[in-house]
Amino acid sequence: MTPKRKRLLSALLVLLVVGSAAVASPAGADDLDDKREAAQARADAADAAREAAEAQLEELDGAAQQAAADLIAVEAQLPAAQARVDAAAEALAKAQREQALIADRLQAAQDEEQAVVTTIAQDDDRATQIRAAIGQMAREAYKSGTDASGLDVVLGAESSEDFVQRYGLLSTALRTQSQVLDELSAIESANRSSQARLTAVKERIAELKAEADAKVAEADAARQEATAAKAAIDDLVAQQTAKKAALESQRADIEAQLAKIDAERSAVESELNAIIAEQRARDSANQAPTGSVSGALFGNPTSISPIYVTSEYGMRLHPTLGYVRLHAGIDLRTYCGTPIYAGRDGTVVWAKSRYGFGNQVMVDHGFYRGNSLMSSYNHMTSFVVSAGQSVSQGQLLGYSGNTGTSAACHLHFEVYVNGATVNPRPLLGL
Repeated sequence: MTPKRKRLLSALLVLLVVGSAAVASPAGADDLDDKREAAQARADAADAAREAAEAQLEELDGAAQQAAADLIAVEAQLPAAQARVDAAAEALAKAQREQALIADRLQAAQDEEQAVVTTIAQDDDRATQIRAAIGQMAREAYKSGTDASGLDVVLGAESSEDFVQRYGLLSTALRTQSQVLDELSAIESANRSSQARLTAVKERIAELKAEADAKVAEADAARQEATAAKAAIDDLVAQQTAKKAALESQRADIEAQLAKIDAERSAVESELNAIIAEQRARDSANQAPTGSVSGALFGNPTSISPIYVTSEYGMRLHPTLGYVRLHAGIDLRTYCGTPIYAGRDGTVVWAKSRYGFGNQVMVDHGFYRGNSLMSSYNHMTSFVVSAGQSVSQGQLLGYSGNTGTSAACHLHFEVYVNGATVNPRPLLGL
């Protein structure tokens, strides 16, 4: 592998890592099927990311390809970096919200503590007053030598009127004494409840303070992560700007490469048209098309089954360079050095290296409904056939490679109808 290819693969590896990291692992450690599906999803995502990057780098070579690869690698990291920024910001906001809620609960608990302390103090004051009053009553009774019993009331009365008066005073005194004692008992009971409540509130305050301290630490950690994430994405944006500038500096070289590729493609089509004209001149039965070219006319040209298309036929906007160009075939997944087969019976027109196409095998399949039908197999590492050789469908043509303006091993498969490319997908039965 050349140093340039190694650098390119390093850049693409960044994309693979980011793409793989973006897929979350499934919940449920004991669910083996889910784990297998998740592992396959990660593998598929990595393959798709790699192949998308490779498609972006097609038609470039040298420093231009490396500059585009560097930019792709940096831009591939931006979504994950932005996700990290968003997650860090959300974590910080959540920590701050929870911190505020805990602070509110703590303040409410502290207010409740103060209210309970005030209630206890007021009850203590009232109980002290009641005890003082009871004591005063007892002392007064002792000093006067009076006995507030019912017998004293009956025996000490000098008249019925005195008896009624004495009995009324006694009843009032007894009621007052009973009420005072009941109030004192109620205060003492309420005070015990308040003390228990105060203990619970103090314990809750201690818990809330510990929780608040933990949330402060969590918010600080979230703030640090948010700062680090923002710094990381700022660095990536700076790198992106620099890589874009580096790629832009290759603009002239890129345009020259594209012009050279266009010239080579025009040359290929001119050669094919010359061959077709000569064939039509020889064969009076194929002077003009008699029907359309459709249906599954070609077999799988790769060793991957089922066929896996990594890049489609059609006009394609290059996401980093901004130009729109025709992708004149479809890219099929293959691996380096794997077999490439003839898609249909035919005759090899040429097997040689061409600029942009790399090692190319062009096969002429003759006429189908009066239409010239040919196919080409590109970027091969080597071929085992030669010009003029007859081949059968499924016969080995050579081995997959990464030659020409290619970013990784794959098969760029093209079909020509009357000397112009068409979409091979339906002709492969896909």
